[in-house]
Amino acid sequence: MITELDEIDMVTRGRAYLESLAGRRVAVVGLARSGVAASRLLTAAGAAVVGTDAKPLEALGREAAQLAGIGVSLLTGGGPGRALEGAQLIVVSPGVPLDTPELAAARARGVPVIGELELGWRATEAETIAITGTNGKTTTTALTGALLAGEPRPVLVAGNIGTPLAAHALTFPADGLVVCEASSFQLETTDAFHPRVAAVLNLAPDHLDRHRTFAAYVDAKARILANQTAADCAVLNADDEATRALAPRTRARVVWFSRRRALDHGVFVRDGWIAAKLNGDVEEICPVSEIFLRGAHNVENALAATACALWTGLAPAAIRRAVGRFRGVAHRIEFVRGLRGAHWYNDSKGTNVASTLKALESFTERIVLIAGGKGKGQDWAPLAAAARGRVGVALLIGEDAPKIAAALEAQAVPVTRCPSLEAAVERARALAGPGDVVLLSPACASFDMFDNFEHRGDVFKRLVERLD
Repeated sequence: MITELDEIDMVTRGRAYLESLAGRRVAVVGLARSGVAASRLLTAAGAAVVGTDAKPLEALGREAAQLAGIGVSLLTGGGPGRALEGAQLIVVSPGVPLDTPELAAARARGVPVIGELELGWRATEAETIAITGTNGKTTTTALTGALLAGEPRPVLVAGNIGTPLAAHALTFPADGLVVCEASSFQLETTDAFHPRVAAVLNLAPDHLDRHRTFAAYVDAKARILANQTAADCAVLNADDEATRALAPRTRARVVWFSRRRALDHGVFVRDGWIAAKLNGDVEEICPVSEIFLRGAHNVENALAATACALWTGLAPAAIRRAVGRFRGVAHRIEFVRGLRGAHWYNDSKGTNVASTLKALESFTERIVLIAGGKGKGQDWAPLAAAARGRVGVALLIGEDAPKIAAALEAQAVPVTRCPSLEAAVERARALAGPGDVVLLSPACASFDMFDNFEHRGDVFKRLVERLD
């Protein structure tokens, strides 16, 4: 069943879309950052908004509580059933599973269910570069935004990187450019979302506790390509088998990137340089040696960001300057400090096995690894194989520490179980010698012990800074 609102949503953006929301009853499910931003946007558009969250109001924080002051009806501390009654549109936050009985019943009634990313995109008319992948998407999004920062058109870096698109959609100009990180949770609640450039960096099993199968996870990621046309661009990793397989699923022109080989069409590494061959001739962009960030995966991130920036017409010289200045983002192999000859790094964004593998590969030094948390149904064998001979000792915390320990011990990797992150940091100080690297790269989600990966990383940095 297609409702009137469905038809309006599929063909309008910007002011016309916002006007279509006036007087509508809209339920926002989940009142963390994205839910708060969605509620504020909808209220400003004249919708009658009901916000709901399973947590009690006192546990949601000041920004959620302030929604009542702008007219949002808050139903918290229970299921979303009452909030969905009579709703003509439902906006779900990324952390809310879509297979709940309440949402299934709403969809059966023909009520559109979208996410905050879709809402924010519909509310603005700006062109969008959207970036997804299992790993590297935050760094690539931030780097792409940094490359474009010197351009005359306004640039907004938003999405899963920490700034909800809906928070800026009402004020961001139509002639601007949005650089948007998109997670699988955000993409599975898109409908009309249509980025002019869609980049997929890599694909490896992740979030299987929610998506159930790798195929379903890939399908969610592939939604970034679903509405593209022949006038658009899809930036895909030629070195990643699962990502290569997405090429037939887009109508856009594909621009490949590769760290391992030169390409007939794309952006690649040749003779120590990032180079591009897009119009028949090879053009050198930037020496790989000028990339400040450690690890081969960050070369891949720079290749993808370069491909996105070239699509906007940015000159190679400007790309080179920005790549050389870029120092990365917090919680992604972030150097914290040196202590007694050891170097401490915060990679709290390493929330899956594939991400932690990339972090391990970034170092030749002996590693004292701090890992563990909520494992999301992953296979730990690849982590154990990579850790053998590279990790001197693994200090394990959190819910899935026993499973990780079993896999590591099978590969003869020394393991110590720690009751808390603080205990792991203290143990790491005792074990790390001169020339070692202490690396927090959990390979797990943080929700068993922390609010999110940022909270975990910030706690780690504070603990490390206190060491003497």
